[in-house]
Amino acid sequence: QVQLAESGGGLVQAGESLRLSCVASGTWFRIVSMGWYRQAPGKQRELVATINAGGGRNYADSVQGRCTASRDNAKNSVYLQMDSLKAEDAANYYCNLRGYLNPTSWDGYWGRGTQVTVSS
Repeated sequence: QVQLAESGGGLVQAGESLRLSCVASGTWFRIVSMGWYRQAPGKQRELVATINAGGGRNYADSVQGRCTASRDNAKNSVYLQMDSLKAEDAANYYCNLRGYLNPTSWDGYWGRGTQVTVSS
């Protein structure tokens, strides 16, 4: 099994920055991607940023230029640096890992989330 633990959320003012962290633990055969999604009250969960095994990054248009995702493979960790935060960035942010538990079994996993609140 895979467990994901997020940290770094909190209350900030608009224009400030936050850095979210996620550490993966457990056992797996190969990680395909790690990244971040968010869900605001009354809205669907949406992509924020992902990094694939080759280091390629994918960002939502709404955060492009303001957020930077990074990975530390040695620490099984993924990070999200968020700058120039806006009120609309407020949400529960979830860490996501997609990968193979064995050569033939692929699955996706979620953390419990970390809350980001932005005051304007």
